[in-house]
Amino acid sequence: MLMSFSEIFTLENKELDNLILCRVEDKISTELAGETVILDLASGVYSGLDEVGTTIWNLLEQPKSFRDVCQGVMVEYAVEEEECRSDLLTFLKDLADNQLITVENGPAA
Repeated sequence: MLMSFSEIFTLENKELDNLILCRVEDKISTELAGETVILDLASGVYSGLDEVGTTIWNLLEQPKSFRDVCQGVMVEYAVEEEECRSDLLTFLKDLADNQLITVENGPAA
């Protein structure tokens, strides 16, 4: 049974750290003054990311686990793990809901 993004991007998901996240290939993005603009070619819809969102977007250029993305954000912004995980879940759910990233199960730890 397929899980919804609301079920996937939750702290209760025991497989959360192993999720593999990556940008969807048919999106064009560019960085402007530390922020990113993303164009969905199919729909013509633009999305904008602030500085932190841009950092996460750049981390997702290649497939990465949730754990690795979280570690990258914690190092870059000196944020505590609990806050990082919570905020990252919200942001990634938004990216997934807008079909900007793919989500796959990674290898078992």
